Amino acid sequence: MKSAESAPALVIPQLIVGLGNPESKYDQTRHNIGFAAVDALARCWQISLSENRKFQALFGEGRSPTGEKIRLVKPLTYMNRSGQAIRSATDWFKLPPESVLAIYDDMDLPLGKIRLRLSGSAGGHNGIKSAIAHLGTQNFPRLRVGIGKPQDPTNNDKDAISHVLGRFSNAETQLISEVLQLVVESVELSLKQGVEKAMSLYNNRTVAPRDTCKN
Repeated sequence: MKSAESAPALVIPQLIVGLGNPESKYDQTRHNIGFAAVDALARCWQISLSENRKFQALFGEGRSPTGEKIRLVKPLTYMNRSGQAIRSATDWFKLPPESVLAIYDDMDLPLGKIRLRLSGSAGGHNGIKSAIAHLGTQNFPRLRVGIGKPQDPTNNDKDAISHVLGRFSNAETQLISEVLQLVVESVELSLKQGVEKAMSLYNNRTVAPRDTCKN
């Protein structure tokens, strides 16, 4: 009989953070896909978000589909200071870094793909750089949502900034709606069976229309 110590501990998120910028001019931009993901989770789980000045964030608390207490956060500190809000919330609730799931945009993933990881570097993303700096570790799970690269092959820094701060086309918006459903599914599985299980099932998935808000 195997000892309980031989089984790796499941990584179950308790605090889900969507990264983005707070002003209305950034609404629905590619860089704010993390905000859109948290909004999708809040709708499905019927959690209301309101400003919490202590955390410098929009914050909501409720129950996940598994019945566990879950907290949703959208930092109001701007992307490059996202870690301030994350650290404030983890300190207040006395949560370890590995219980934080950060959701954010990734140009290196094509539109329509998502990618879960248990840890890792910032990969050039300023929001994750800030999170790592404030949490003091890279060991927290993250869910990257692909936004693709600029169509212009020159792909210089100016093009990249215009791309991430630009809005999705009508066709892309329909696809993103389906991607967000995939995000909800993968997060719900992370809560039920751990992030690693969700990685094995969703990191190679392609988007397909589905209803994830069913009871």
